[in-house]
Amino acid sequence: MERDNLLAGPPATYLLENEEAAAALRAGASPSEVAARFPAYAAAWAALAEGAFAQGDAVTAYAYARTGYHRSLDQLRRSGWHGTGPVPWEHEPNRGFLRSLYMLGRAADAIGEDDEAARCEQFLRDSSPAAAVALSRGGGA
Repeated sequence: MERDNLLAGPPATYLLENEEAAAALRAGASPSEVAARFPAYAAAWAALAEGAFAQGDAVTAYAYARTGYHRSLDQLRRSGWHGTGPVPWEHEPNRGFLRSLYMLGRAADAIGEDDEAARCEQFLRDSSPAAAVALSRGGGA
C-alpha cells in the first residue's frame, strides 16, 4: 500500500492487522473478551472506551482509551513511525489507534483535562484528517 508522498513529509504508517482479534470482534465476541485475549489490539480498547462513554462513564472511557492509545504507540513505533506522519484512516488496521485517540480526547474533555483534549484533537487531525472528520460525525468502528 505504498503511496507517493508529494509533500516530502514523513511516510504514512500502516499497522498490521491482527486477523484473529478482528475476526473475534466481527463474530460478536465482547470487546472485553477480545481485549483480554489480545491486549495489544487497540480496536477492542477503543470499543470498550466508546461503550463506557456512551453509558456516561467518562473516567472508565478515559482509561480504556488511554490503554488503546499506548498499545498503539508501541505498534506504530515497531512499524517505523517516528512520532509524526500520517496514519491513514483508510487502512482498516489503523482505525483502532485512531478511534482510541479520538476517545481519549473526548473523555479528557469530559473530565476537564482541557490541554490533553486539545492535544488529542490536534494529534488526530495531524495523523488522519479523514479520521477526524469521520469520527466527529459518528463514523467510528
